[in-house]
Amino acid sequence: MYIPRKIDAALAEWKTDPGHKPLLLRGARQTGKTTAVRHLAEGFDHYVEINFEKNASIRQAFDGDLDVRSIVAQIEVMTDTPVIPGRTLLFLDEIQECPRAISALRFFQEDMQPLHVVAAGSLLEFVFGELSDFGVGRIRNLFVHPLSFAEFAGAMGAGTALARARKAGFGLPLPEIVHAKLLDLLKSFLIVGGMPAAVEQYVKTKSYLAAQREQDDILLALKDDFAKYKTRLAPEVLRATLASAVRQTCSKFVYSDALAGLAYAQSKHATDLLERAKLLVRADCCNANGIPLGGDLAPKSRKFMLLDTGLYLRESGLDIPGWVAEPPEKFVNRGRLAEMFAGLELKKAGSPFTDNRLFYWHREARDSNAEVDYVVAFGGRVLPIEVKSGRSGSMKSLRILMAEKNLGLAIRTSEENFGTLGDIRILPLYFIGEHDTFLEKESIGKPAK
Repeated sequence: MYIPRKIDAALAEWKTDPGHKPLLLRGARQTGKTTAVRHLAEGFDHYVEINFEKNASIRQAFDGDLDVRSIVAQIEVMTDTPVIPGRTLLFLDEIQECPRAISALRFFQEDMQPLHVVAAGSLLEFVFGELSDFGVGRIRNLFVHPLSFAEFAGAMGAGTALARARKAGFGLPLPEIVHAKLLDLLKSFLIVGGMPAAVEQYVKTKSYLAAQREQDDILLALKDDFAKYKTRLAPEVLRATLASAVRQTCSKFVYSDALAGLAYAQSKHATDLLERAKLLVRADCCNANGIPLGGDLAPKSRKFMLLDTGLYLRESGLDIPGWVAEPPEKFVNRGRLAEMFAGLELKKAGSPFTDNRLFYWHREARDSNAEVDYVVAFGGRVLPIEVKSGRSGSMKSLRILMAEKNLGLAIRTSEENFGTLGDIRILPLYFIGEHDTFLEKESIGKPAK
């Protein structure tokens, strides 16, 4: 089965662009890169897929001079498939196994621009560090993440219901029966996560245990990759660092937590490697003084989270029978799961052509620490987002930030339905990735101030 993805639209846009560049898909292993390209290939007359991991012999086509016309001629012979600009999709998969092929991408743009060339791989950032030039400005990057909640809902046959729910707004809450259904779907998504193999198993079987077996396989494969990292760090150090990141999810990261006796420099290096491999997602602490948010950071404060809620819960030792029995609102608010979900959805919501960053705000003061979970840019201004546990609780930190920075709009997200509290908009957690759409819809027709 093929699960429709947000990146499908980006791939279709790239296909029809007469000035298209070679496309490089970047992301962690098993996030659906290859499957998305094969789906795209259905719109071409011919399709050539080269997997450098499976077919090592084909690497010889990239030895010597990087004359792409000669390389294409060799590929045609090796695959017995015509490579015709405008009619053939050429897919170079697991391209990290052939650094010369990465270097060749720029020459497809310069010498055979009409040909549609897509490359994909994992651990690409490690290879980039060894290349003096891999075509900056001549290659288009597309970042692939695990499925979002909306993509999961579509796979579960709830896409139409979700589309109808989007007609609600801050002044027009959803009927409670619809809201409860979406919360229940969110609970399933948090357990299953967005890794395509786990989602596919759950869609077919409706079994959390079947999805969990896929998660176990994925986690094992990701950890096995540690031996491939081009570093002197032992795999057990990387495993300990990953476990530490899971324990500290959405908390200010303490590098010394990773492994007893591990030096700060080693711990930081290991964490950086896991982030470069796209297994960890970072949120940087910013001062929220204006846009761009990344221009004014608190460099020693950052948070990390695993790339997927399902893998996070599995790595944490999720007790399936105990958790499934809980009502959705209690499940969502357990631990830091809601905050993690919100951050991952915000990252996925941005343009797939950009490696979107996450930011939060923290202020340390005597007897008055304050922290807001996320801050994003909206309408050229800073928009704070507070992820709440439950339907109540103070918003002291949010109010402090709004007052200090003179912000006239903020979002509170939880298992609550849509609503408004003065200058704070209440948004259901499952719609956090679409916050800008609801805010823009609210502003339509309002007179300019």
